[in-house]
Amino acid sequence: MKLEIPKTSTSSAQHKVEIIKRILMYKSPAKTSRNTLLEKAVFYIKITNTEKHITGIGECSIIPKLSKDDVAENIYLAKLNEVKDAIESNQKEIELNDFPSIKFGLETAILDLKNGGIKKIFDTDFYNGKMTISTNGLVWMNDIETMLTEADSKVDEGYDCIKFKIGAHDFDAEMKMLETFRKKYTASKIAIRLDANCAFGLDDALEKLHDIKRFDVHSIEQPIAVNNWDMMEKLCAESKVPIALDEELIHVNVFENGYELLAAIWPQYLVLKPGLLGGFEVCNEWIRLCERTGVKYWITSALESNIGLNAIAQYTSQFHLKIPQGLGTGSLYTNNIESPLLIQNAELHYLGHRNWGNI
Repeated sequence: MKLEIPKTSTSSAQHKVEIIKRILMYKSPAKTSRNTLLEKAVFYIKITNTEKHITGIGECSIIPKLSKDDVAENIYLAKLNEVKDAIESNQKEIELNDFPSIKFGLETAILDLKNGGIKKIFDTDFYNGKMTISTNGLVWMNDIETMLTEADSKVDEGYDCIKFKIGAHDFDAEMKMLETFRKKYTASKIAIRLDANCAFGLDDALEKLHDIKRFDVHSIEQPIAVNNWDMMEKLCAESKVPIALDEELIHVNVFENGYELLAAIWPQYLVLKPGLLGGFEVCNEWIRLCERTGVKYWITSALESNIGLNAIAQYTSQFHLKIPQGLGTGSLYTNNIESPLLIQNAELHYLGHRNWGNI
């Protein structure tokens, strides 16, 4: 990517870069059908204009066993230090195609720096406190009773769209869970989203989707493993449950093969995660292809701290999307960075009078 760092007014002024590691601690284990997370390492890129004394900050965050750049930490740090050296030596470009999380963090830091180093990534009504963003309530995998209790709590908090992580339990048990939930909350009151995280087998996925249909769910994310385009196309064509591609997008170069993917599968939705996909320019291209093909989409954070969540929320707010987005992850950690972001009545707010905490 090109390093379009804001220019200083004197040739002697420079940009200094600092790389900071932080360990985020989950309030409770974050379980999916892939693994269970207890803590999460993130890296911040801080770019300081030494003449104007302003700093832009971006977050680089990977999800183990999912991110394209889930590599050994020494390799990841080497790439971050390569970015640091490139900026401080005034290089114009650096190759980050294999490191989408770093690309996202760098893009965010540069935009923050351009806008004065005040955590304003995009100048939108959301940042200026004039709009909120509707979010879904996320229910992580746990024992069935705990998941139902958590779902009830989300409804009590004002969420009208509940997203269940499924795929780790016996399928019949999960169906009984959905049946219990749906008996309490009709589809006209509460929408259900499901996220299978590639858990269904190729041989029984369609049968399972037919069974799920009776719960009148909004959509299911990534029912089968990636790179099974023919089977995914069959599911999207024959299933009565709308299908959203998520993991399927991570290893696809949208500029080279994005249209090929959509034309081969014709999904009902895409789930766009800037931190996993490589930033805002990449997501802009996915959105352009969605508009071209008629595929719908929503935007989701990917377990970032409030630094990354802030950038994604401001980006999302540009599109004035009507359906709930996946931006409720700011409360996952015991030691998240204090921020103006607040979830209230299932709406994400930016409260400009609140200060940001230090990193």
